[in-house]
Amino acid sequence: MNYLIELSHTLLQTVIDVTPIVLILAVFQYGVLKKQVPMLKAKAIGLVYVILGLSLFLLGLEKALFPLGELMAEQLTAHEFIKSGSDGDIDWMSYYWVYAFAFAIGFSTTIAEPSLLAVAIKANQVSGGVIGLWGLRIAVALGVGFGITLGVYRIVVGDPIHYYIIAGYILVVIQTNFAPKMIIPLAYDSGGVTTSTVTVPLVAALGLGLATTIEGRSPLIDGFGLIAFASLFPIISVMAYAQIIEYINKKQNSGAL
Repeated sequence: MNYLIELSHTLLQTVIDVTPIVLILAVFQYGVLKKQVPMLKAKAIGLVYVILGLSLFLLGLEKALFPLGELMAEQLTAHEFIKSGSDGDIDWMSYYWVYAFAFAIGFSTTIAEPSLLAVAIKANQVSGGVIGLWGLRIAVALGVGFGITLGVYRIVVGDPIHYYIIAGYILVVIQTNFAPKMIIPLAYDSGGVTTSTVTVPLVAALGLGLATTIEGRSPLIDGFGLIAFASLFPIISVMAYAQIIEYINKKQNSGAL
């Protein structure tokens, strides 16, 4: 019964959240464009599916994924667990399970990210299949996994965050000059779609848990910032993916000649 009550509350909140979007679309469609919506009934049914799906998705995250992610982050970053896996003094290498978890959670949540799937489908359609659906998703997921792992390492060693972010964006600027032109806007967008419903709570829990358990770290100063890494490194990985594909194609074409 409690789950039904919570589902109804979530459903009501989802309707409230979606209503402004529907109103804006309706105002522009009927007030500005002054045209009827084709297949209105099918689109209305689709909207109902969206609301139901979002409600179930949000409730599932709250009841299952978020608590499990927070529990894993707390257990992996606990001083007792880190010390049990270390032969001597605890240093940055003693946190190898935390690095593995950071990469795995970054990669898996990005693959499951609905917003990334939507972008990948559209990019595949617009490019006529040139941009692979799975190729783009895996490239973004690898970037997020590496970025979160590097962000976790930064928390462990206590380095200032701006060193990493500045260096990362310098690399982005350099890559932009050499990457295929058609991939650059998509790569920049890929950095934004990774920081959505699934990824953010788990990554934030990991960063705060790590900053809380490591002596000398501030949860406010050191615990946050992993989301910035999750946004930056997919840009690098997507452009690198395009550069590698372009190099392979050129090499194959030159070999055929």
